[in-house]
Amino acid sequence: MTPTTEFRNTPKEYHRGRHPSAPMRFTLLVTATALMNASCKKQASAPPPPPVVTVTEVLGSNVPVMAEFIGQLDSPQNVEVRARVEAFVEKVLFEEGKEVKENAPLFALDKKPFLERLAAANAALAEAKAALNKYEKDVARLKPLAEKRAIPQQDLDNAVASVEVGKANVLSAEARVESAKIDLGYCDVTAPVSGVIGAKQVSVGSLVGKGEPTLLATISTLDPIWFYCNISVADLLQAEKKALESGRKVDDLPVTLVVGLRDGSELTAQGKWVFLDRAADARTDTMRLRAEFPNTNGILRPGMFARARIQLKTEKDSLVIPQRAVQELQGKSFVWVVGQDNKAKQRPVDLGTESGGAVVILKGLSAGERVIVEGVQKVRDGELVQPMTAAQLAQAAAQGAKPPEDQHAGEKTRKATKE
Repeated sequence: MTPTTEFRNTPKEYHRGRHPSAPMRFTLLVTATALMNASCKKQASAPPPPPVVTVTEVLGSNVPVMAEFIGQLDSPQNVEVRARVEAFVEKVLFEEGKEVKENAPLFALDKKPFLERLAAANAALAEAKAALNKYEKDVARLKPLAEKRAIPQQDLDNAVASVEVGKANVLSAEARVESAKIDLGYCDVTAPVSGVIGAKQVSVGSLVGKGEPTLLATISTLDPIWFYCNISVADLLQAEKKALESGRKVDDLPVTLVVGLRDGSELTAQGKWVFLDRAADARTDTMRLRAEFPNTNGILRPGMFARARIQLKTEKDSLVIPQRAVQELQGKSFVWVVGQDNKAKQRPVDLGTESGGAVVILKGLSAGERVIVEGVQKVRDGELVQPMTAAQLAQAAAQGAKPPEDQHAGEKTRKATKE
């Protein structure tokens, strides 16, 4: 068999289970390599662009040094309205939770027993006065007779003593009448002060005042409102130290009351400190303070929790960045800094005071550097990023442009669909 005939018979031999010849193997290898290269070229795509991150420039500014205390609101007057006599409640004359004026009627108690006592007291007074009148007439009648020695002097002395006893009886009866009038007046329960009244503690038909003065309701004055707080001695001394650097004392500084609302906003009011306790509580090592705030609309109520904020001093030329740019890891603080080459680097920082969502950087940053405030989850140390300010992102969004990584993702999706 000639070599040419053998080569021509190779495909048949291959199908019979024999190995292909060397030229055939070379041809198959070249063909497979070409197919693989074509497939790789088809699947390869451009690398993704650097991730877009929001950056802000580190700026120097004057930062107020603030101190904040957590406490509770209270009324200057929380007056408890109590029953002063034992009686049944006949009427409730106020609307719960509403403002009442001083001397406004609140409750009406059953007066019938007290009217009876007053009538009895008036009768006893009339009887005492009648007896006194008789004693005085006896003295007037016996005195001339005693001067003429027509009667014994003892009779006159007894008549004079009866007059004194009669006068005492009249005074006692008058006191009982006055007491009956006072008890009768207690049946009409009125507001001792103007303010907002709380819920009634008794209902119509209830027996009150039996054995002790029963609590009927409580009235609180709301304007002004008081803020109480207990702060540690260490915090107070630190605040005093900061305030003295500006030549003032803590209790002389104006104070702002801050009440947080559900939507994240704050309700504020300006006031002043009016009380600093004379001594610290030895059990808790705290001092009690009180501030006073106007509350003309009555929104603030006793029992609410609030914060009191004071500005101790102003630190000039401080480096300030948004609080959300700071990351915490194992008790240490760091930020992501974007250099001139647009590469992100992680850098540790030392934090200072916080105010209004911003934080002062004591160490680790310089003015003019750029820090990442949003998009840190897409960043790797030393890798390229595409920094954009919030204004640039807003402008791009207004123009309908998409960030580069979104465009790249869209292109990948379109290519995959075509394939």
